[in-house]
Amino acid sequence: MSLEQRINELESRLAFQDDTIQSLNDVLVTQQRVVERLQLQMAALLKRQEEAGNQFDTFEEEAPPPHY
Repeated sequence: MSLEQRINELESRLAFQDDTIQSLNDVLVTQQRVVERLQLQMAALLKRQEEAGNQFDTFEEEAPPPHY
């Protein structure tokens, strides 16, 4: 294999690796956005659950209605 053929082969591999790395990076960025969105949704759900739990606590502490 001549030096020129080896260089061409290496350049071809490098171009393929660059493309693969860019594709992987794009997927990683997309997944990070999804994870961040899911974290925000989880935080909102936890907040809603805490608020709902607090509402039930206040109902239990109130005196029963007079017809009991």
